[in-house]
Amino acid sequence: MLTLAFDTATSVATAALVRDGEVLGERASRAVRVLEDADELLREAGLEPSELGSVVVGTGPGSFTGLRMGLAAARGLAFALDVPVAGVSTLDALAAGAPAALPIVDAGRREVFTRVKGEPLSAAPQELELEPGTLCVGDGAVRYRDVLEQRGAEVPPDDDERHRPRARFHAALATEFGPAEEIEPLYLRIPDAEQKA
Repeated sequence: MLTLAFDTATSVATAALVRDGEVLGERASRAVRVLEDADELLREAGLEPSELGSVVVGTGPGSFTGLRMGLAAARGLAFALDVPVAGVSTLDALAAGAPAALPIVDAGRREVFTRVKGEPLSAAPQELELEPGTLCVGDGAVRYRDVLEQRGAEVPPDDDERHRPRARFHAALATEFGPAEEIEPLYLRIPDAEQKA
């Protein structure tokens, strides 16, 4: 089956075209380019949108605006092409790209999104309880490198691929496909706009 996967929850959006587990192409750009990236991936592979069998989208946690853009794109494609959609956690995709690492996404407001005992949460980076030598990946790990390293964590260089929630891992992790309207974002706190109101 031909699958288009993408994630727009972090500062770097990723997209991948995958057929039966084989990555045909992959892109990294910005959330506003996700549909252009999808079109380019299909053209480079010599394929038509009508050949897609499914769509996989990152459900966060991450940027509220980025998540909404990604979900809207996934829903639009699913309705236009009549294909099922699966949602995959951005934290899970990060972890799949760096087994045994702790995924950390920049949450803004001097906080990060991560997992503790398997459960997603938002916290200040200095509040995280880390075992010495814990490998931390993601844009939150890059942004709070100093804090995390002072707490005994290891953070790969800023340009390390493990800091991106690569869409190829979303495609590999997707198991439950269904109607696009059933895919919900993983919000771990209320949006800034709602909080101000």
